[in-house]
Amino acid sequence: MKQFTSSRADQHDANTQGAMSSPSSPIGTSGTSGPADQDAHLSADVVVVGAGPAGSATAAYLAMAGLDVLVLDKTHFPREKVCGDGLTPRAVRELISLGVPTPEADGWVRNKGLRILGGGRRLELDWPDSTAFPPYGLVRTRLDFDDILARNAVAHGARLRQGCSVTGPITDARGRIVGVTARRVDPAGRATGETTDVHAPLVVAADGNSSRLSLAMGRQRRDDRPMGVAVRTYYTSPRTHDDYLESWLELWAQDPETGRDLLLPGYGWIFGVGDGTSNVGLGILNTSKAFGTVDYKDVMRRWVDTLPGDWTMGEATMTQPIRGAALPMGFNRQPHYADGLLLVGDSGGMVNPFNGEGIAYAMESGRLAAEIVAAAFARPDDAGRERVLHSYNVRMKQALGGYYTLGRHFATIIGHPEVMRLATKHGLRRTTLMRLLLKIMANLAEPGGRGASDRVINALSRMAPDA
Repeated sequence: MKQFTSSRADQHDANTQGAMSSPSSPIGTSGTSGPADQDAHLSADVVVVGAGPAGSATAAYLAMAGLDVLVLDKTHFPREKVCGDGLTPRAVRELISLGVPTPEADGWVRNKGLRILGGGRRLELDWPDSTAFPPYGLVRTRLDFDDILARNAVAHGARLRQGCSVTGPITDARGRIVGVTARRVDPAGRATGETTDVHAPLVVAADGNSSRLSLAMGRQRRDDRPMGVAVRTYYTSPRTHDDYLESWLELWAQDPETGRDLLLPGYGWIFGVGDGTSNVGLGILNTSKAFGTVDYKDVMRRWVDTLPGDWTMGEATMTQPIRGAALPMGFNRQPHYADGLLLVGDSGGMVNPFNGEGIAYAMESGRLAAEIVAAAFARPDDAGRERVLHSYNVRMKQALGGYYTLGRHFATIIGHPEVMRLATKHGLRRTTLMRLLLKIMANLAEPGGRGASDRVINALSRMAPDA
């Protein structure tokens, strides 16, 4: 096995030949690496599989720590991802930590908080004023967002190979992953016939919900964790500019047993993108008996049909097909580190069960993972390095385990239509309660905060068993 020693000095010349000078420069379709990356056999200190928010954040932090990081992504940037495009203050905090600038002049759309509609009521809640999180959220399409984060990682020294689809792990005699095999694909997704072996003492799986690499290493998805599904599209609309993210709490489908209308556990959203369009979609939890039996695209169309006509949201103004994606929640794949493979973001089921948010936790897990990995590489012996790497499992549970346990219970409770109906009907009448719920669901409690709501949320998270 390759020893845990950084090869940054050896790679410097090759990296600088193809690296970007700034996060605003373009990414070439053949990657951003120098001639040394064109060989059939590559090596690095760390291989990151996937250049979404989790993979790019991990790579950026590792490169900052002086490690040689190679990122492999099967697609070519810029690329689409199914997402609401909304970023809470928790996600904005991670962008600030990464050093990613978000000026409005560059297309970042700021918002003040969340507008909630349901039970015939309309409530606007500003993001909490906190020293731990910025007092604003953002909207940015994933077409731009992932591209920006990938360029940021490269600007910090990470190497990126686009159109490089990982087909499986390379393992040693003990079953430990020591690299990956990959094939090159063109921008249309067609295999070119080129294959590559990439060797590294540590591999990071950032390959999303399906995480084929995790599955190949025996890390199955846990069925005792909630799962969600989201569908979304874009409409040209005067709602493109909005100071608030908007959430609609009443989504209806037909009960598969009785044929009656059934209130679903989830919400619809309308997020103004600021470019003449709005991102419109919905997310639904699998804790409803209707999950998997209804056409979610049809549920969305039915809901959109109830929106005011002057918002111009309909088939004629839809700019993209309605697309869907799974939301892996509550640490639904574990352990997060074992046998040389470390999981970040959706690969480790890190979507928030309360609100379906994944981007903040993708970047956060990348930051925490990089701290652990950098500390491991600083150890002089294999046994010490393994102890440090295994501490990532504990670190993630300390950071999010109790909170995600609360989220699992919440997802189960609102899976009952009557509970959802009562919560929608009566909850919005109590503004103080809704402010507390906003702080809980967006995970914005201030660590060590002295406010009553902060103390309650932190105490509940501590009391709940780790996920």
